[in-house]
Amino acid sequence: MSKGFRFDLLAKSGYVARGVVFLLVAGLALFSGVAGEKPETKSALSTLLAQPFGRVWVGLIGIGLLGFVAWRLAQSLADSDGHGGDTKAIAIRTVLLGSAVVYLGLAGYALGHALFSGGASQGSGEKGLAEWIMSQPFGAYLAVAVGLGFVIGGIVTAAKGITKKFKRYLRLDDASGVVTSVCVYGLVARGAVFVITGIFLAYAGFSVDPQQAGSMGDALEWVRRLPFGSILYIAIAIGLAAFGIYNLVEARYRVVRSPSLDDVKHSIPTPGR
Repeated sequence: MSKGFRFDLLAKSGYVARGVVFLLVAGLALFSGVAGEKPETKSALSTLLAQPFGRVWVGLIGIGLLGFVAWRLAQSLADSDGHGGDTKAIAIRTVLLGSAVVYLGLAGYALGHALFSGGASQGSGEKGLAEWIMSQPFGAYLAVAVGLGFVIGGIVTAAKGITKKFKRYLRLDDASGVVTSVCVYGLVARGAVFVITGIFLAYAGFSVDPQQAGSMGDALEWVRRLPFGSILYIAIAIGLAAFGIYNLVEARYRVVRSPSLDDVKHSIPTPGR
């Protein structure tokens, strides 16, 4: 890769874009009664579109998310974080590749609405994903598998926060202070939402009904209906804001290694390796 190309800036602009999206989602969650929108990534972008210069801001977020996609591809295909090629590493890199696909869709949504429409709110991404998956051969089984993948991803995300393993990739001097605590809180909250969303998606597969799939907003609404749900809802909504801040911390302190073609070649497992 050309020495003049700053891949780290591309990756870190992606973290900024994802951080802004989750701060918007958290704002919708906390003020959903006023905003009248579900606290979901697409709803957050649609709400931003309605603001002054909204299409400009959403377009910039879309461009930033493309940078995040590029970074996720570097992590998954070129193993830029050095996970290796064993079974556990391949599972982690597969999740990162799935993340690239998800954020590619969100980037396309942002850029498409910024350039070509007024940004009317769309149906939830998870319901659309469930409908597409279940239209495929053995779709109900695939939906269950993807839902379980969400659950596992949520548990891994929360564990990443609780064990503070995220710090190994950060040049962060604040070893035990406020910044670390905010990052832990954000990752645990994001993991909890992932788990609930995954359960909804798996249930949609079991019931062969894509409408049973739930979005982030549906997951939060389910939390609100629990005993002491209002308190839990606010705690998770604030946690999503903390996850947004965590992404901004990543944008500032993340160790980013630029990928190369040799990295891709050596990171693909071959028979006998």
